Amino acid sequence: MSELKMKFDSDIKSMKLYNNVNRIYNELRELGKKDNEPLLVEELTNFDQLHYHGTEAVDFAIKELGIKSHMSILEIGSGIGGPARYIANKTGAKVTALELQPDQNKLALDLTRRCDLSEKVIHVCGNFLNYDWLGQKFDVIVSWLTLYHILEHKTLLKKCYDLLNNQGFFYAEDLISREPLNNDELLELSKEIYAKTLLNYQDYKLGLKKAGFKLISCKDMSEQWTKFTRDRASTYNKNKKRNLQVHGLEVVSSLSSFYSVIDRYFSTSKLGGIRIISCKSTASQVLH
Repeated sequence: MSELKMKFDSDIKSMKLYNNVNRIYNELRELGKKDNEPLLVEELTNFDQLHYHGTEAVDFAIKELGIKSHMSILEIGSGIGGPARYIANKTGAKVTALELQPDQNKLALDLTRRCDLSEKVIHVCGNFLNYDWLGQKFDVIVSWLTLYHILEHKTLLKKCYDLLNNQGFFYAEDLISREPLNNDELLELSKEIYAKTLLNYQDYKLGLKKAGFKLISCKDMSEQWTKFTRDRASTYNKNKKRNLQVHGLEVVSSLSSFYSVIDRYFSTSKLGGIRIISCKSTASQVLH
């Protein structure tokens, strides 16, 4: 099957990682930070990078894409704003951070303000597929662990292509399927990680080519992410006493459950990961 599309609909808040988003304030108070006190981006990076390998993954994108201060960046699915703030702070580039969920967008706005980056990071709340960009174009589009939430994958890629300037870059880290999933697994994944479209490795690449992108690199991240998700679940459980003191039972139970589900699907080789770098260009392109 070339495309595993989720037939089961569920609200995105069924994904436990997206609940209790204000838990980051608990972490900041634990660091001795008062509410509304100015923050450094570096003080947030342990808590505001919700994708795999944190700022290491963002640094990789910055380097491989050659992001510089004059460039315009769009992040799809920006969450509470971690990658967007990190890119803007490190490179000086202007980042438009698009997030679907109002509570995450509101939190992101507050954290960006406290980091004094509101002029560099523009937070937008909306659905990528129907948001009107009023002719705006970008030099780079990035996304970490978001695109699998979107059912209309072909439409998604087409819109990304159209939003890029000529020779602009498209960078995505996303979830893929490694083995066929049965109906019970599809139902569980639609709830636990709000999975709407899971492609296998080859079909993900093919979809990009059909959308007009020139593939620069494509890496299967499944083994690395299997280890990451295993270690994350183990570490969180080992620190249960500390986490309960900082966050309380509801947050800890919710995140423990989420991390466990992800670990199980990666460990059984059902889920995997992909990292794509492509460009809107018919000519050969050299990355900096």
